Amino acid sequence: MRQVLAVLMIVCLLALTPSAHAVNVEKVVSPGGISAWLVRDHHNPIINMRFAFRGGSALDPVGKGGLANLVSALLDEGAGNLDSTTFRQTLEDKAIRLRFDTGKDTFGGQLQTLTRNRDEAFRLFKLAITKPRFDVESVARIRAQILVEIKQEKEDLNAVAGRALFEGLFPSHPYGRPSDGTEETVKAISVDDMKAFVRQRLGRDNLIIGAVGDVTSDVLGKLLDETFGSLPAKAMPWKLASTEPLFTGKTTVIDKNIPQSTIVFADAGFKRGHPDFYAAFVMNHILGSGSFTSRLYTEVREKRGLAYSVHSGLYPFEASALTLGGAGTANARVSETLKVIADQWRLMAEKGVGDKELVDAKRYLTGAFPLRFSSSGRIARMLVGMQVSNLGIDYLQKRNSYIEAVTRQDIHKVAKKLLDAKRMTTIVVGQPKGVESTY
Repeated sequence: MRQVLAVLMIVCLLALTPSAHAVNVEKVVSPGGISAWLVRDHHNPIINMRFAFRGGSALDPVGKGGLANLVSALLDEGAGNLDSTTFRQTLEDKAIRLRFDTGKDTFGGQLQTLTRNRDEAFRLFKLAITKPRFDVESVARIRAQILVEIKQEKEDLNAVAGRALFEGLFPSHPYGRPSDGTEETVKAISVDDMKAFVRQRLGRDNLIIGAVGDVTSDVLGKLLDETFGSLPAKAMPWKLASTEPLFTGKTTVIDKNIPQSTIVFADAGFKRGHPDFYAAFVMNHILGSGSFTSRLYTEVREKRGLAYSVHSGLYPFEASALTLGGAGTANARVSETLKVIADQWRLMAEKGVGDKELVDAKRYLTGAFPLRFSSSGRIARMLVGMQVSNLGIDYLQKRNSYIEAVTRQDIHKVAKKLLDAKRMTTIVVGQPKGVESTY
């Protein structure tokens, strides 16, 4: 068994793709009409498949928050005539990796297998999504684990800050509810709820698939029909009403008796399909996501030593969008850190970026793009993400041209629209000196 796992690990490390231009994405449509995007790679005997169903934890019923998360943790805990122990032992014996996960907008997971175990891997996966057992012992054990995690999150500063931020930004929208639920809602979820989830939410019409590896289009087409063909043709509706975040321009302090504070903040963002998304993407790289080269890193950490971490990023959702950021610093330095962040927010909105900053950002963003193709699993994830965001099957070839097309004027326009220090909503968890909640 150890030898099999070692082989799989080596194969995964060797399954590298040199560049986006070398990746040929083909659309596969099965005889039964199920589609997938495929990147063939016959150099190594491995298949990686990423899958997603549109509609994630944001669709959990009121009072049953955490349903999607609980189901995702239970689908590999026994299926068909295989109990949890037998199912998971079979996966291990065959070096098959099967996992499920959920986000606010999608429910999905990943299947990875050596080619020689392909048929068994897809058979087990089919059982998991069509005939999950939800046995009493497994449900009790996994539910207890999730409840422990929820309790632990109450002491996790990042989790506390993030939950408070989203509750404030989306007070009357499902995005404001935690994906893993609360102790009360998780306890309220029944086995019937889980069975209804599988029956209602896993439909062929909201299924997205990306596959990479040692498989032909004909073989993949047959596997798609065998695996997903018995799912319902249509899932329950997964559309969410679009919503605008409720930015207050205020700071909320959550008292925790610790020597360092965690800061999270939010401002406006663009959905993935917005025509100015790439200008915002380049702008944010210069502002806060460029690691050691970003303005926030330079001004907050490098020049002043205020924080041990500081960053910002774009977060496009199906029904809304945000620019989120965060920092961690000693309680005595929170006030100054917040001031420097706000100053950089205003500076970017008022003056945009310089020529050298733009050239450097483009060079990095285009040059580093091939690093995303470091494994078949990452490529499979990208194929699904491309489909979720409706980017087009030729996105990998076109992506860098979108970055290159961004101008200083484009960035200045989006910066003025997205960045407003007076609108920014901030959460601080800790005991920051000289910072109090503002209402």
